[in-house]
Amino acid sequence: MFGIIAALLSGALMSIQGVFNTEVTKQTGTWLTNSFVQCTGFLVCLIIWFFKERKKNPPIEILTVEPKYYLLGGVIGAFITFTVIVGMSALGPAKAVMLIVAAQLIVAYLIEVFGIFGVEKSGFDWMKLLGTGLFLAGIILFKARE
Repeated sequence: MFGIIAALLSGALMSIQGVFNTEVTKQTGTWLTNSFVQCTGFLVCLIIWFFKERKKNPPIEILTVEPKYYLLGGVIGAFITFTVIVGMSALGPAKAVMLIVAAQLIVAYLIEVFGIFGVEKSGFDWMKLLGTGLFLAGIILFKARE
């Protein structure tokens, strides 16, 4: 149950953050906004780590992570923030988020089916493909009245 609540909260927060970042970008610039977002996120994480994990997870542990490409999450995060800002500016929040979630669903399913990045391979499932198709059909219906 906690996983479901966390995922729903994540989706809601991503949509709110996208709108906030897009509005800040209108007054500043895309990369300045992105830098501010990443820096403030870093500071929040550092403070929480200091109080919750500092004794059991020293900073040097990050250098032991294998394979090293797993450490690209921050770089990917910067480009996620950038593309969300650009997408929401061009399409509006609802359309942008629908396409973002569709892309997430398709890529996540491919990662599972093919066992990419060390994820346990799940194999192809027609029902999951049908669910993805219905999701994409919903996006088409949502956009049909424009």
